[in-house]
Amino acid sequence: MSGDSSSPSRSRSGVLTATSIVVASMVGTGVFTSLGFQAAVIPSPFPLLMLWVVGGVAAASGALCYAELAAALPRSGGEYNFLSRIYHPSAGFASGWISLTVGFAAPEALAAMAFGRYLSRVLGLPEETARWIAIGAVVAISAVHLAGVRVGGWFQNGFTWAKVTLILVFSACGLFLAGSQPIRIVPAASDLPLVFSAPFAVSLVFVMYAYSGWNGSAYIAGEVADPQRTIPRSLFLGTAIVTFLFLLLNFVFLRTAPISELAGKVEVGFVSALHIFSTGGARIMGLLISLGLVSSISAMAWAGPRVAQVIGEDLRFFAPLARRNRAGAPAVAILLQLGIVLFLLATSTFEAVLTYLGFTLTLSTAFTVAGVIVLRRREPALPRPYRTWGYPFTPLLFLAVNGWMLVYVLMNKPVESLSGLVTVVAGLGVYFLAVKKGLAEAS
Repeated sequence: MSGDSSSPSRSRSGVLTATSIVVASMVGTGVFTSLGFQAAVIPSPFPLLMLWVVGGVAAASGALCYAELAAALPRSGGEYNFLSRIYHPSAGFASGWISLTVGFAAPEALAAMAFGRYLSRVLGLPEETARWIAIGAVVAISAVHLAGVRVGGWFQNGFTWAKVTLILVFSACGLFLAGSQPIRIVPAASDLPLVFSAPFAVSLVFVMYAYSGWNGSAYIAGEVADPQRTIPRSLFLGTAIVTFLFLLLNFVFLRTAPISELAGKVEVGFVSALHIFSTGGARIMGLLISLGLVSSISAMAWAGPRVAQVIGEDLRFFAPLARRNRAGAPAVAILLQLGIVLFLLATSTFEAVLTYLGFTLTLSTAFTVAGVIVLRRREPALPRPYRTWGYPFTPLLFLAVNGWMLVYVLMNKPVESLSGLVTVVAGLGVYFLAVKKGLAEAS
């Protein structure tokens, strides 16, 4: 069932909504939780802030590369679409397999877990209620996206920009209302070795996970107006906005709370709020942070099923995933992802999937960015409404940062890394088995 999901009648979203997807995908679980993991192994403010600078530069480089691919190959599906076109359908399927199984479901589950933890702590509820709160959230948000693109867009825009406002207000309070911890942003001699250390490289996994989502609007290219212009703009704008917010927010966390109190904590936003406000004020801010995570859950519930939908359009065996309901939403794909999310919520813990997920997603994005170089060499005449600024240094910078990170993670976190590689190999195995049985011919 060949088809392009970019029919004019369904291209309703513009730059604002596409940028909202990017911002919502990035500003979520990672920035409100990962500093605690980093502070546990890097007890100095300068390298901790440098993590977010390096992550922002890498994300911006990746966004510029994705912008060229999205403008040249404007179809929903993200890496699945790009890798299938650049390398081979099996490469696209392996990436789609990651997206289909854990690539979006796991971040959605992580965001829901964080939502449940924040909300249950703020409301003083028993710890075991956090899981039920998370389950209720993902079911309700999936129902919103089953109502169609227009309703989902309104929901996404509202919660995303409310979250951005929350971060700015929280940061202003941290800068002007709270006492300051001794924080040095100029590097000392002892800081530079930390920047080039294994803990820094491994901590970069958490940062890149927080930044993951800079490619968010590429997954809905078939549902935006004028994707050749809209997608590049949204990728660049979204990444620039989020890099500024991440640096500001982490500076506020470090300025308001001692590193020793942040180290190892998941709810770093709540810890910081306790130092800025009274206990009551911290609870209110924690409530607002938890509500801010709603847009992160929503972004994953929107983008993930679009990848599954495109797989269903291309491969007959997965054709049910391409089915839309009367509202134009890929209902089967949404329900499938919801089922995987519910399974993860019932069986997994927050810490159990974070490093594994970051390693696996980085593999997929690295091959996609390398595809910019491959496609330039193989198809120089391909129309490119947008060309990557700074090429070839931009993709090479992205690949260097992520390659350095992957090598250190493979050496220091072999179980999580090998689990990611096994996921990729499993996807390739499913693809070739389906092709052999005649169930996955491109249609």
